Amino acid sequence: MSDLNKDTRLIHLNVYDEKISIKVASDDEQLYRDAATLITQRYNRYAATYKGVKSDHTIALMVLVDIALQLQRQKLRNDTAPYNETLERLTHDIEQALQ
Repeated sequence: MSDLNKDTRLIHLNVYDEKISIKVASDDEQLYRDAATLITQRYNRYAATYKGVKSDHTIALMVLVDIALQLQRQKLRNDTAPYNETLERLTHDIEQALQ
């Protein structure tokens, strides 16, 4: 809990058509600003297609799913478990061969 109070600041973000205030770690401020920009851009893209057809709430959920999908794809690309397993197997084989 002390880390949260260490170096935080209150920032104001414009997310789509709403201004929100949030307390963030100073090191993360730009990440939050970039995230707000990403959300706004995605929302605008979906709103251009679905405004008047779907509710604002549904459009917001579509944006959340879109961004979550991007995150899940990124996690799959960064999955190093298969490489670690291969390296462990090769290390074991090399150690066996040297003995």
